[in-house]
Amino acid sequence: MDEAAELSTGKEKIVDIALKYGYDSPTAFNRAFQSVHHTAPSAARKNGIILKSYPPISFQITIKGDAEMNYRIETKESFRIIGPSAPMHKDVEKNFQMVPGLWTKAAADGSVQKLVSKIGKEPQGILGVSACDDKSEQWKYLIAVSSDDPTEEGWDEYMVPAATWAIFEGEGTMPESIQQLEKRIGTEWLPNSGYEFGEAPDIEVYLNADPENAKYEVWVPVKKKSE
Repeated sequence: MDEAAELSTGKEKIVDIALKYGYDSPTAFNRAFQSVHHTAPSAARKNGIILKSYPPISFQITIKGDAEMNYRIETKESFRIIGPSAPMHKDVEKNFQMVPGLWTKAAADGSVQKLVSKIGKEPQGILGVSACDDKSEQWKYLIAVSSDDPTEEGWDEYMVPAATWAIFEGEGTMPESIQQLEKRIGTEWLPNSGYEFGEAPDIEVYLNADPENAKYEVWVPVKKKSE
């Protein structure tokens, strides 16, 4: 686990974390922490503070963990989303065909443009939501926005439950960029974070419409690991 992740869990005193990572005084730790995260260690425990994660470097064919990931931890109340949807399969390979097909259809029939006009609440963007609740028989994927507006004909609505989210910022060429970030979240950040997956959908938030220079966020529901 890195220093930022340990601070955000709130389980240990700041001075103990400083000593654990080799700093000989809280002042030295505070100075080093602020130089990387641009905030004091004590502020890292507040909701919505953007932190940077540097997982331990591991050497294979390439070096992993050497690039930072900007993220923040936020707790959100439940919110309603609306938009076109399609059933998700327990067979992941089938979803690799279904999801791109739904996006193509939504762009062609004008749904994406309608969704943009209905954005009303956080998160502010077009959402890709994988609603895979183990308690539900029906899994589904939605292209949606957070809104109180009525649904259009053929659209669906879904209540995203209240949850704590690890929210990662990203940009680059789609879809390679977001796929790489999601892989790093699962293989590098999560095992070292002090968190585990929570019970809410995974959400992709698309902040602009340029696939060559996309800006987006990946929302991962998390909860603190049990002792």
